[in-house]
Amino acid sequence: MTTKRELAAASKRNCFRLDDFIAGWIGGASSVVVGHPLDTVKTRLQACSGYRNTLHCVLSIYRKETVAGFFKGMSFPLASITVYNSVVFGFFSNSQRLISKYRYGDGRHPCSMLDLTVASMLTGLVSVGLGAPVDLVKIRLQMQTQPVLAENLHLAGNTSNGTNIRLRSVDLPGQGNYRGPIHCISSILQTEGIQGLYRGAGAMILRDVPGYTLYFIPYAIFCDLLNPDGKSSPHPCSIWLAGGLAGSISWVTATPADVVKSRMQADAQLQRKYRGILHCIIHSYKTEGLQVFFRGASVNAIRGFPMSATMFLSYELSLKFFRSL
Repeated sequence: MTTKRELAAASKRNCFRLDDFIAGWIGGASSVVVGHPLDTVKTRLQACSGYRNTLHCVLSIYRKETVAGFFKGMSFPLASITVYNSVVFGFFSNSQRLISKYRYGDGRHPCSMLDLTVASMLTGLVSVGLGAPVDLVKIRLQMQTQPVLAENLHLAGNTSNGTNIRLRSVDLPGQGNYRGPIHCISSILQTEGIQGLYRGAGAMILRDVPGYTLYFIPYAIFCDLLNPDGKSSPHPCSIWLAGGLAGSISWVTATPADVVKSRMQADAQLQRKYRGILHCIIHSYKTEGLQVFFRGASVNAIRGFPMSATMFLSYELSLKFFRSL
């Protein structure tokens, strides 16, 4: 006869599953390889005002840094974003089961739209704790070969005829290139302290809390639309399409907050320009207009589709494999 203690233990096992974390890790690795080149373009567009458009940015990187320039800083995301995605997908899936357990008495009960919203927002909040340092190091590595704008360093003002300040390299004493992610982390800790690793975290919360809500909920909606009978798991093509569309929606709507986050994280100690989120928003608006907050939106839409499609497909197929064992 099964005791109450055994039933409680079985119930907890139903709420918490480790395979969600493992599947999230696999999906994260796949998405990094697919999306990193466009992520580099997105970061350069958002953090620097020296590019006319997306194509000009792509051509500039290729001409100055070759194909390798698009993959600059990928080793760190490959090692860290895989863990980050593991936490995101593992936390989200286990949160759904936990919410269902407490609301309906069964962790396997389907979640309502409100339940999904709460789980998504909590996931976005939790993700910042790990994601902020990861994003900061990635952006610093992506930006380190970027010529410094005289405008950004206040070394020159606008010309009298209103033309843009010419992009040029500037030598900064004591500002050497990072030799890799470990050296980057060490340098940030030495010059900015532990809080330096969380620079831009506030903007990341503004991006990720609504961003993950507009990531997981559209995915669930599109999966239901593409699999109306609901009796079997969605076809891999349906998962791929639903994931891609959800990714594009999430990233495009998150672009304004992403611009602010990228600018604050690219803002190194020696040429510190922004005092905080509000100052970054006001300064960016005054100097570059409202359109600056949508810089990189097209790249985000294009990049978001294959990255998220790969992420969700790898996650769902991995999960299906683990649960068939």
